[in-house]
Amino acid sequence: MKLVRELREEVINRINVAGDIDDEGIYEIIDEVILTNRQGKELSVREKCDLKRELFDSIRGMDILEEILKDADVTEIMINGPDHIFIEKNGIIVKLESKFSSKQRLDDVIQQMVSDVNRRVNESTPIADSRLKDGSRVNVVLAPISIDGSAVTIRKFPQNRITIEKLIEIQSITFEAASFLKMLVKSGYNIFISGGTGSGKTTFLNALSNFIPADERIITIEDSAELQLQNIDNLVRLEARQANLEGENGISIRDLIRSSLRMRPDRIVVGEVRGAEALDMLQAMNTGHDGSLSTGHANSPKDMLSRLETMVLMGVDMPLSAIKGQIAAGIDIIVHLGRLRDKSRKVLEIVEVMDYRGGEIEINTLFKFEEESVFNDNKNMKVKGSLKWQKNGLKNTLKLLNSGFYKEAERYGRTNTL
Repeated sequence: MKLVRELREEVINRINVAGDIDDEGIYEIIDEVILTNRQGKELSVREKCDLKRELFDSIRGMDILEEILKDADVTEIMINGPDHIFIEKNGIIVKLESKFSSKQRLDDVIQQMVSDVNRRVNESTPIADSRLKDGSRVNVVLAPISIDGSAVTIRKFPQNRITIEKLIEIQSITFEAASFLKMLVKSGYNIFISGGTGSGKTTFLNALSNFIPADERIITIEDSAELQLQNIDNLVRLEARQANLEGENGISIRDLIRSSLRMRPDRIVVGEVRGAEALDMLQAMNTGHDGSLSTGHANSPKDMLSRLETMVLMGVDMPLSAIKGQIAAGIDIIVHLGRLRDKSRKVLEIVEVMDYRGGEIEINTLFKFEEESVFNDNKNMKVKGSLKWQKNGLKNTLKLLNSGFYKEAERYGRTNTL
């Protein structure tokens, strides 16, 4: 570690003297510094290669995070100050022995993360959401707000985009339920995906988007761009912008939704609703943009409806009955995701949002995850179960009929087992 610090300082000094220099030039300087250092000369070829990579990563890359980010099995990186780094791998959280050389080095890496996507984090705005170039989600809270050193949480996304077929393979959803949702997306049902933190909402939204007809015009709206819609040529991706130091020139999710309505979209996809923008999203769903999609944090479909009511009230003062009416009219289907005791992510419920009656929004449960057994697999607990049709039948089959799914409308509209 001491050798790395010494060599890094010398490399940086030479870079400063050389001025503007590309990556190849930095590698050449690193080679020269290692070869002229007494300890560097004594290293093996393998050790020199490792040292060269570590020095470059500490200067131009993400330092010790570089190798972690390349590990496809790591899904989450949690940094609690320079000395405490945790990762989630295969659903298990472990602490790494790796550390940043100093608090300043961690802060340098943070500045690199946020500046790559034109975000800002400093003493006046110590909290920021950002993303890496590969789409991974980043949250930053600087010290001293984070008491033990700057805190960084990175949610990594799979290098290979997860499809519905993959979700079926890993038993996150059944083939029957996936086929049902595919038909609903094609027919233009407005679908809301709910779930807790880390339940896989964005991944599932990406998978569902594969079913959107390729000839439609889609507008995606996000706080920090994460969605990876494919097979859509007529696609416009919008991302919110932070206000400047004077609190001006910010572009909110609400601004983007309102603007998108004048962009002739067939469907609007809002990455996540967290506040007053819920009203604008509902209005979009209620004004002819059938097939729109969004996500939100909640513990159940019922809880999602209650949270939407609260979020709408954050943006407008209107009777609760009117808000509930807007929600019932705008959202057709809620897909609720969750993590089971064995850390596996599953679709737990698919419900149909019904009419607003007697002061409540009625829901009709279509599919529900039913646990069958718990067993140990290589000393790891596993929960066995499946997503089962609830015999209630889909009540609103009009969009299926309008899309030509006559047999399917009859089949799913029956109140019996599929």
